[in-house]
Amino acid sequence: MSAPSIRLRRLGADRRGVAMLEFALSLPIVLAVGLYGIEVSNLALTNLKVSQIALALADNASRVGVANQLAQQQLREYDINDVLQATRLQGADIKLTTNGRVILSSLEESGGVQRIHWQRCIGLQKGAGYDSSYGRTTIKGSTPSTAEDTAASYDPTAGINTRTDGTDDSASHPGSVITGGMGDPDQKVLAPKNSGVMFVEINYRYVPVTGTWLLGSQQLRSVASFIVRDRRTFALVSNPSPTAKRSTCDLYTS
Repeated sequence: MSAPSIRLRRLGADRRGVAMLEFALSLPIVLAVGLYGIEVSNLALTNLKVSQIALALADNASRVGVANQLAQQQLREYDINDVLQATRLQGADIKLTTNGRVILSSLEESGGVQRIHWQRCIGLQKGAGYDSSYGRTTIKGSTPSTAEDTAASYDPTAGINTRTDGTDDSASHPGSVITGGMGDPDQKVLAPKNSGVMFVEINYRYVPVTGTWLLGSQQLRSVASFIVRDRRTFALVSNPSPTAKRSTCDLYTS
């Protein structure tokens, strides 16, 4: 038998390195499956975190305020900024305000009418998919505009007193009528009679651990609402001295 034939026979019978070869061939598949599992798990955890932040904000906003002489809770800009700051801190590890938008709306009922009286927002993201999907406070003469009225400008003065002479003009900034409440068509939220609901929307652009090649671009969305706990004065959001900066929804800040 010739030398080349002998070498070929030996090569065909050689089993050394088979395990290493099999591992090399299967490694890309194992790695892809492992990375996919990591990405899906991180997405689920991030989605849960966004949901919990929305619930916490709605809950906190339904409780804050300072008692006045009539044993009613007076909501201040300072109080709103406090609960929004808590949201910033809770979402710091996922860069919530950099990659998302948080909208806090006061849905109120008065005289049988549901309206968004005022809104406050934080977050840098803007436009469709990030700004409120369920309505906004809009300017249209001196009466509430329908929240779907896209021709009317956003009203950052809704629910506040803009005068400094001691008189109160907050009634001329009444917010927007929102027929049927806020939320998806089959999950509408209505404020109780002569009361209000703190309605929170969070829209967040998920940043993948491994890039977009596994799951693509993902946008997370969460809503939450809580009925106002205490006997709150709904006439306006006060801003006593020293005044606090209002986090109105015409601003895009982190």
